[in-house]
Amino acid sequence: MKKQIVVASKAMPFYCALPTLSEYMIESGWTRSYFDISEIGFSMYLCYMAMYLIFVEFGIYWMHRELHDIKPLYKYLHATHHIYNKENTLSPFAGLAFHPLDGVLQAIPHVFALFLFPTHFRTHIALLFLEAVWTTNIHDCIHGKIWPVMGAGYHTIHHTTYRHNYGHYTIWMDWMFGTLNEPEDILKKA
Repeated sequence: MKKQIVVASKAMPFYCALPTLSEYMIESGWTRSYFDISEIGFSMYLCYMAMYLIFVEFGIYWMHRELHDIKPLYKYLHATHHIYNKENTLSPFAGLAFHPLDGVLQAIPHVFALFLFPTHFRTHIALLFLEAVWTTNIHDCIHGKIWPVMGAGYHTIHHTTYRHNYGHYTIWMDWMFGTLNEPEDILKKA
């Protein structure tokens, strides 16, 4: 756990660069962001938020999967995170113990979404914060078993098989692309 804290602490300044960059792009008017929900109305806010979240889920799934499938990316970036590959070596700190570029790449769909979907500024910043909270949560080995949430039970399987459960907030992308492995399935095989 001490090593996880050190790796996460070294990467943290780089993780902070992404929200800083996105805020700069928003304030410069380069994105489709807006500052007041009344500018588009609450129903459109919810509609665009759903599109944003689906896009981010899709983007993080594929970024994470490619970090496994493209061998140099895995070897030089993602393997740093996967040295914690047993249930007893995972902790919330493992959720932030990434190579800095790996962490930024997996969060970049949040920034790309700003150019595609009208996005409320404070909601975007809150979702980037939630990203850090979520990634610590799925590494704590406490499986909440709330369908379709990609909880720690699913992500622990990811850390032990390397070929399943690449999704982020939900299991839907893994289900759609054939990489879902249910925690209950593992228990039945044991």
